[in-house]
Amino acid sequence: MDMSFDLTLIIVLALVLIALAVLFTFVPVMLWISALAAGVKIGIFQLVGMRLRRVIPARVVNPLIKAEKAGLDIELNKLEGHYLAGGNVDRVVNALIAAQRANIELTFERCAAIDLAGRDVLEAVQMSVNPKVIETPFIAGVAMDGIEVKAKARITVRANIDRLVGGAGEDTVIARVGEGIVSTIGSSTDHKAVLENPDMISQTVLKKGLDSGTAFEILSIDIADIDIGKNIGAGLQTDQAEADKKIAQAKAEERRAMAVAHEQEMRAKVEEMRAKVVEAEAEVPMAMAKALKSGNLGVMDYMNIQNVSADTDMRESIGKETKSNEDGYDNPGPTKNT
Repeated sequence: MDMSFDLTLIIVLALVLIALAVLFTFVPVMLWISALAAGVKIGIFQLVGMRLRRVIPARVVNPLIKAEKAGLDIELNKLEGHYLAGGNVDRVVNALIAAQRANIELTFERCAAIDLAGRDVLEAVQMSVNPKVIETPFIAGVAMDGIEVKAKARITVRANIDRLVGGAGEDTVIARVGEGIVSTIGSSTDHKAVLENPDMISQTVLKKGLDSGTAFEILSIDIADIDIGKNIGAGLQTDQAEADKKIAQAKAEERRAMAVAHEQEMRAKVEEMRAKVVEAEAEVPMAMAKALKSGNLGVMDYMNIQNVSADTDMRESIGKETKSNEDGYDNPGPTKNT
């Protein structure tokens, strides 16, 4: 009898231990006790319901305790809904606490929307209190005198809570400031004026309202460094002169080719005219023979023509020898045999 009683007692104790293990595993009793100790009214069945909805109770209850201690009035259902939507409940609560301490008007709905949009809402609130400095790389611009000027700027920005959802980020601010620097340098007639007064760049850029449509408010733009780059104008003029030179050479080559072609044409015409002369000279003996046969030309006349032709050939020969002597060519006289 005693043995059966002891066995029954052991079984009962084992069942109780198993029940307690299941209870503490499935039901966050310690979390429920912590909430009650912090003054947060939450039921044990609400925690069980979170388990059933696949919500980690600690991810919701601990931020709720933190908000209650900070004096924020946030409903449990809103925190749970934000968790189910994929938001970071702890970061949202921290952002709301920071906004309350800094006297920044920020509702839970707005804060949750910013968090779900993918932005760090806590960092945004901190940036609203403590502005952030964004440093740009060296941005090059060319003044009207052709000298390249490089400038580096430091942009002091403050987060604009109202424009965090849908507002442009830091890259857009840097791009707009870079565009303003380039246009300001480009509108300067002399690069020396930019070097003497770099504040002119920041003043001109600030007047353009570059923070419109962005998630930031630009407080100041300061030129951190400025330097001289290349002489772009001289380089462009050199390239233009080289291009003009090549164009002139191409045109000269074209004219030379046309002159050579024209010379060849003239030579062909000369050869053609010589052929016509030879053809005309070939007709002279035939005409003289015909004149002798017809009696229009006598024998003495023919002999006189031959004498005149011989005299002409002799004069041409003497003229060629005289010209060769004048040009410096050796003209040895007739050799005498000894």
